[in-house]
Amino acid sequence: MANGGLSAIMQEFKGERGDLIPILQRAQDLDGYLCPAAIRDISRWLKVSENEIYGVATFYAQFRFHPPGQHHIKVCLGTACHVKGGEQILVMAKQRLGVDTGETTADGKYDLDRVACLGCCALAPVVAFDDKIHSQMSVLKIQRLLDEQEQD
Repeated sequence: MANGGLSAIMQEFKGERGDLIPILQRAQDLDGYLCPAAIRDISRWLKVSENEIYGVATFYAQFRFHPPGQHHIKVCLGTACHVKGGEQILVMAKQRLGVDTGETTADGKYDLDRVACLGCCALAPVVAFDDKIHSQMSVLKIQRLLDEQEQD
C-alpha cells in the first residue's frame, strides 16, 4: 500500500479499535489485498497487535492476504452445490491451478476462492469465473473452462 493511501484512510477515522474492520476494508480496496506493511502500519496506528488484526481479518472471508489474479474463480460450496459435487470441483481447480483457496497462481493469472453461496442453488453446482456464473458444473467442465482461458 502506498503510504499516502494509508494516510488518507487514517484521516477518515478517529483511530479507535472499533474502526478496525472498516479500515481493513478501505486498505484492501487500495491494493486488492491486505499486505503485511499495511497490517503493520494499521497495528501501530490503532495500537492493536498484528496478531489480533490477523485474527480479525482471517475470521471474515472478504479479506485477502495475497494479490488478486487477473481472473477470479469462486467455487460455491453451499448446500446444493456441495451435494452435487462442488467439493470435487474445488479439488480439481486447486490441483489444476496449483494453489489453495485464497491464493493466486504464481503467474498472477488466477485467484481461487470457495464461497458459502452464490445464490444460484437451482443451477447447482456453480462456479463464478470473474463475474459470469457457470451452472451445472462438473470436474470436466471446470477443466474445459480453464483450457479455454489458456487458449485466449
